[in-house]
Amino acid sequence: MFTGIITDMGEVRSLQHRGDLLARIGCHYDMADVDLGASIACDGVCLTVIATGADWFDVEISAETLSKTNLDTWAEGRTVNLERALKVGDELGGHIVSGHVDGVAELVSLQDEGDSTRMTFRAPEALAKFIAPKGSIALNGTSLTVNEVEGAAFGVNVIPHTKSVTTWVRVAEGDRINLEVDTMARYVARLQEFA
Repeated sequence: MFTGIITDMGEVRSLQHRGDLLARIGCHYDMADVDLGASIACDGVCLTVIATGADWFDVEISAETLSKTNLDTWAEGRTVNLERALKVGDELGGHIVSGHVDGVAELVSLQDEGDSTRMTFRAPEALAKFIAPKGSIALNGTSLTVNEVEGAAFGVNVIPHTKSVTTWVRVAEGDRINLEVDTMARYVARLQEFA
């Protein structure tokens, strides 16, 4: 489990296509504290650490994960949002995020509003029903608050601090963004099917 509060920006150092995709991610974490088998969310995708070095870790990315996320667009040198798994006693500053990406949204528009940036996304139709105004959503692993929803389109604001400590500073219209809907919304919708 994660919180959607990004704790590092990593860099894709290498990619090797084998049976799965092997990625080496450079980071600022103290890797002596990261066990093999640990989970790290990379652009919102929960991945398992299979090897470590002084300032890097390796993960394997399955074809299933590549088909459901934007990790198929990764290239060497790309910056990615990172978050280590939540530990008992950690502050829950965002919302509960599983790292199980539901689909990919498209960034439709962005414009500055004061010091913040308003972004509008288009979600896959099947996921739109899980997105509500003032609800939480994880986009590329970042916990954000939904401002408004109109059909499959929804908007969020990204404040300057968030842009400065995440990859949101480099996004552009047309980008594909990993989307994880709020877990509670998914369960409420499921329960209504039986009401």
